[in-house]
Amino acid sequence: MKIIVPMAGMGKRMRPHTLTIPKPLIPIAGKPIVHRLVEDIAKVVNEPVAEVGFVINRSFGEEVENSLKEVAGTIGASGKIYYQDEPLGTAHALYCAKDMLEGNVIVAYADTLFKAEFTLDKEQDGIVWVHKVKDPAAFGVVKLDDDQVITGFVEKPATYVSDLAIIGIYYFKDGAFLKRELQYLIDNNIMNSGEYQITNALDNMKNKGVRFVPGQVDEWLDCGNKDATVYTNQRYLEYIKDSLANPDTAGMENSAIIPPVYIGKNVKITNSVIGPYVSIGDGTRIKNSRIRNSILQTNTMVDNANLENSMLGNHVTLKLSSSDLSIGDYNSVVENMH
Repeated sequence: MKIIVPMAGMGKRMRPHTLTIPKPLIPIAGKPIVHRLVEDIAKVVNEPVAEVGFVINRSFGEEVENSLKEVAGTIGASGKIYYQDEPLGTAHALYCAKDMLEGNVIVAYADTLFKAEFTLDKEQDGIVWVHKVKDPAAFGVVKLDDDQVITGFVEKPATYVSDLAIIGIYYFKDGAFLKRELQYLIDNNIMNSGEYQITNALDNMKNKGVRFVPGQVDEWLDCGNKDATVYTNQRYLEYIKDSLANPDTAGMENSAIIPPVYIGKNVKITNSVIGPYVSIGDGTRIKNSRIRNSILQTNTMVDNANLENSMLGNHVTLKLSSSDLSIGDYNSVVENMH
């Protein structure tokens, strides 16, 4: 089994947090989004994964590439890096990793997470994971026949055809078949709105006899913007609360923790109340503060703050009483007390 994770987008909806790191490396409950995604897929696959390929923008740099290879290593796989130098769509991103498109392949776009309780059925020709949504017009959706086989893929339907949104995770029994269809799109310049779309390749495969079925997830979690990412962090902490290690109380003074909370290494908390649903990265310092439902990344200093539904980057300095903040890496925000 192989996993391909296209993640070349620059994450503009997550600014300022993606000015210094790509969105899939933003932490959820103490682990980067892409790390959570790869782990969750490995559980669903329930068999050894040989390779994980990451399709990235070349500008991400060597440090990010090494981090991604380490993510692959956590599930016993080798990590491979591929580059998408132009943002030409989902099918193009996947084609950049064409060397991996052989045999059983899972494709998972890196800005989505999920919760599911099932094991992958490898005997299916193809599986498209979906989730029921209230507003299908905002998504690509699938149409099903009476036998629950996919009969069509519709991108952002203007009129109702289905409420089963495609979440961006796919299984292909024959990766080489997919590779040929991606090649066909690119060779023939078949684009929608200036991009090569994976749904066009899926349609062509279906028309040639590939049988796609829907894979249902219990919960679909988006990491597209700050509010969605904070909510996803909350849900993940709820999922894993029974396996979370107890916080290191050596770094706490006159403070209270309301679980579930993730606290990294070498964190100092003084005269504060933390939780519920807070993730705190390594080396962060907090004092005289109340923090709920928020993500604080590494080596950040917070003093005299009341935070809720907030997201702070790495190396942030915050002395501010306001709530609901989104502050990127290496920023200082200090309230003028005069």
